Amino acid sequence: MKKKIIALFAVMTLVVGAFALTGCGGSGDSEGSEAASSSAAAESDAAYVKDNGKLVVGITDFAPMDYKDDKGEWTGFDAELATLFAKELGVEVEFQEIDWDNKILELDGKSIDCVWNGMTLTDEVKEAMSCTEPYLNNAQIVVVPKADAEKYKDEESIKELTFAVEAGSAGAEVAKEKELKTNEVKDQATALMEVKADTSDGAIIDSLMAAAMVGEGTDYEDLAYTVGLNEEEYGVGFRKGSDLTAMLDDFFDKCAEDGTLKKLAEKYKVEAALIEE
Repeated sequence: MKKKIIALFAVMTLVVGAFALTGCGGSGDSEGSEAASSSAAAESDAAYVKDNGKLVVGITDFAPMDYKDDKGEWTGFDAELATLFAKELGVEVEFQEIDWDNKILELDGKSIDCVWNGMTLTDEVKEAMSCTEPYLNNAQIVVVPKADAEKYKDEESIKELTFAVEAGSAGAEVAKEKELKTNEVKDQATALMEVKADTSDGAIIDSLMAAAMVGEGTDYEDLAYTVGLNEEEYGVGFRKGSDLTAMLDDFFDKCAEDGTLKKLAEKYKVEAALIEE
């Protein structure tokens, strides 16, 4: 099956120095059949979601992936795709804001059905969840006050800074790997507020978010992004063994072929090009 991902050229080129159901046969009586059918449904995430009539999507406030519009409704690149996927399944979509550091517990505890929020496919995530094929390229990037941007052009220059990072995020992980000092906060939006308020020297956030939220014409015109720290990919996570994973991979292929991915990328001002593997 052909897999396609979106290469976020607009984001990556702006990074200074960046790197891109069958039941088991029982006794044959109706009671046994019903028990077997119930057991099969319990083992199928798709059946579970359809029985509930909704797909509960775990998210954080993360523009341009998931954020609230002027009416207080969740929107964004991921939010629209999740809504379309739920429709494909014949259910409603429900967005639930989560503590990102507890995403695996939320998923396993069935308070959510998937994590779909520009989630980096780290080793921890891939070990704990059933993940889709990558659908977006990303990187972790340093954000600092615009007035200080010229001072911080490479990794060596940022070693003495303290960075606001989202707890449990890829940004927190890469900061740990590079032995950078951090201040853990609720989400990436809060990390940016920390820099603006001068309570952290900088932030480490997703390059995709930096391109949408930082610089001229944004609420953070006085901030700038500088050093790219890595290259990574986004995926969607379901419970281990979930049959929804393969279904979403097929859905992504369909959306790539009919132009939906490109259309949504343009809508949310992310210049993108489809790549075939």
